[in-house]
Amino acid sequence: MILELILATTVAMSPPETAMQEVICAETGFSRAAEAKDQDKFLSFVHPDARFVSGSVARGREEVGAAWAGAFIPTGPTMRWRPQFVEVSADGELALSRGPYRSTRVDENGEIHTSWGHFISTWRRNEVGEWQVMFDSGGDAGMQPTAEELAILEGEPSCP
Repeated sequence: MILELILATTVAMSPPETAMQEVICAETGFSRAAEAKDQDKFLSFVHPDARFVSGSVARGREEVGAAWAGAFIPTGPTMRWRPQFVEVSADGELALSRGPYRSTRVDENGEIHTSWGHFISTWRRNEVGEWQVMFDSGGDAGMQPTAEELAILEGEPSCP
């Protein structure tokens, strides 16, 4: 209980720039887990009560895992995304990140297909101060990325 209180106090006192950097690193770690096809690590970033919206809604970590299962098989698509914009609430408990994504898959003939879009993630701090995705959605599939978005996707924020 005392440790949780200390963590909560430390989190509440974090400057906005620190919280923004934490969210940038959480979003990047979330993508890196998908890039590495590490479903367990990926799901560790998903809040237990999360809602992921695409053609349907996946509710909770288990449904999100099932909805994303194809991305973690060796022949599944490879996903990569990076945050372009991050905003954190004044109380430091919620954050929104938005940025470009790329999905690449190889078809049965060996042809590579790449699609681009934008994602939006809403992050929530859990009881131990870690950021987890509460809401997630993507769109604009078929867009052509700008030079800035390509640079963001190829860049690596300085995160552990």
